[in-house]
Amino acid sequence: MPPAAPVALVTGAGRRLGQAIAVALGARGMRVAVHHNRSGADETCRLIQERGGEAVPFPADLADPDAPDALVAAVAARFGTIDVLVNSAAIMERTPIGEVTPAQWDAMFALNLRAPFFLAQAAHRVMAERGGVIVNMADLAAFETWPAYVPHGISKAGVVQMTRALARALAPGVRVNAVAPGAVMLPDAWNAAAGERLRSTTPLQRLGAPDDVVQAVLYLVDAGYVTGETIVVDGGRHVRR
Repeated sequence: MPPAAPVALVTGAGRRLGQAIAVALGARGMRVAVHHNRSGADETCRLIQERGGEAVPFPADLADPDAPDALVAAVAARFGTIDVLVNSAAIMERTPIGEVTPAQWDAMFALNLRAPFFLAQAAHRVMAERGGVIVNMADLAAFETWPAYVPHGISKAGVVQMTRALARALAPGVRVNAVAPGAVMLPDAWNAAAGERLRSTTPLQRLGAPDDVVQAVLYLVDAGYVTGETIVVDGGRHVRR
């Protein structure tokens, strides 16, 4: 009897980059635990199944402090293990200085930083025997200063440091890396003019596509001698100055 296919848990997989990553892992033959909250997971599961993969939806509000442990336990109970964890669920909210509220700060850090840490901690307990891979989604904002998105940038800088620290703490059995996208999928509320400004100031003279990030994630899943790294996928924006 052939061995069971690897299991990947992708958070925030109901839409945008999380969906693209989940579909790509499913197309590789992985069994994919499709985490979602308000966005739903039907479309992601359908796309994975069309490509020959297995997908099971797992709803959870990761802003709930108890949700990360419960989600990992549910996935492990369903599939028996977890081989890959992709922490993609996040929020990006415009918060100009002078207008930031404690509620906005707490909501952003709960989802962008606290949840990935406790998901990684719980996943490590499942991965400890067989080993595994964790890929965190950071952001170019971790390395730049965006005045209208200061709490977001701080939370993503925390993801980069968390990635480095967990890579050391969980070695050698679990590798931990991150991807920091730049202008890949613009916020839904942004208009074409904002996109054009970003394109024209990007060294590669184009906006990114979901597949640009997906390819970085797949590399990190496969790269057995890479841990503690953050790959910036931004068309060169971070080297403009």
